[in-house]
Amino acid sequence: MTLIGNTSTTEIGYSVHPGLKMVQNWISNMPEKTGRSLDEWLNALENSGLSTKKDRFEWLNHEHKFGTNTAGWLARRSLGKSTEDEDPEAYLREAPLMVDAMFAGAKEHLRLIGDRLLMIGSQLGPDVRICPCNTVIPLYRKHVFAQVKPTTRTRIDLGFALKGLAATGKLIDTGGFARKNRITHRIPIASLEDIDDEVMRWMQRAYEVDV
Repeated sequence: MTLIGNTSTTEIGYSVHPGLKMVQNWISNMPEKTGRSLDEWLNALENSGLSTKKDRFEWLNHEHKFGTNTAGWLARRSLGKSTEDEDPEAYLREAPLMVDAMFAGAKEHLRLIGDRLLMIGSQLGPDVRICPCNTVIPLYRKHVFAQVKPTTRTRIDLGFALKGLAATGKLIDTGGFARKNRITHRIPIASLEDIDDEVMRWMQRAYEVDV
């Protein structure tokens, strides 16, 4: 959990990312689909003589026909990384560290803004889940309905899933609808003063339409 700076005494709790269930299902089905269990693939990679992520990825991708995402994940996993992708407790330990890293260095001054946005999102309903990734903090109801992304040193992009809605007011079309991405609009936030009634209305709207 992380405390919301000076904006509130409310604590924001991180939730396990929905992607973990997908990884867990993939691991359980791995023997049937690939002929080897996760431990057997890890042993094969350890004995392959390949020491870099790139070489292990190419071995899995080219010689064993793993897809790009699964080959990349398994290569990282074989080097002791991405363990949080399969372990809910490991993910929850890693989540605040990912958020800290996003707002480190030149982006540190954006942390208060990000915390305020997460606080507002968390209070939209009891079913809101905040599930950090490496570069973005998605907010889920049934799906991602909004996200907080420290895009540059000077601004956070507050993204919304508002499929089929024309960009009006502060909303900027991300092109996400055409690319079949969840996030279709964004509002740039550079200061606490930018978080006004319009921003909160769009966040509420994105939450309400995710049913």
